[in-house]
Amino acid sequence: MSRTPTAPAGYTVRPATPADTDGARAVMLDTFYKEFGYGYVPRWHRDVTDLKGTYLDDPRHTLLVAVHDGEVVATTGVHSTGPAHPPHPRWLAERYPSGTTAQLARVYVRPEHRRRGLARTLVDAACDFVANTPGYDSLYLHTNVDVEGAEAFWRSTAKEIFDARTTGEHGPGVSTVHFEIPF
Repeated sequence: MSRTPTAPAGYTVRPATPADTDGARAVMLDTFYKEFGYGYVPRWHRDVTDLKGTYLDDPRHTLLVAVHDGEVVATTGVHSTGPAHPPHPRWLAERYPSGTTAQLARVYVRPEHRRRGLARTLVDAACDFVANTPGYDSLYLHTNVDVEGAEAFWRSTAKEIFDARTTGEHGPGVSTVHFEIPF
């Protein structure tokens, strides 16, 4: 499967380098604090403290960035860790086991760069990466649908697997829906 991602004019979309990690981390932390409102949570965001080790040093993982005028303005990661139980239901963790599951993570775009196709371009590039990396059987993600535009975006790209809004699996103020992207 090749979705042939093309970056919007004025942007470069590419795999991150070690020089990009500080900018990528800033996008992620700003999202946790300003968008999500709960900040950095070590048990959920462990990868953010070691982007190089998590995404750059493992050939089955990737961190993609969108760069504008030399600044990282958007991110998307892929890693081979399935959803954890808890907080997610056991059946979900069993359906998407670590190793054979590619998990899409950290799909974040700075607010002033939204509505330009960056998230779609990054997700398409991530899908290409997964399709061309041996050993993956599925591409899984979960999102907080309380973030403006998140639910509509993922419903246009992925298939809902489980709506966990009624379970409160991540606590108050986090409305999680789980998706799979066919590849």
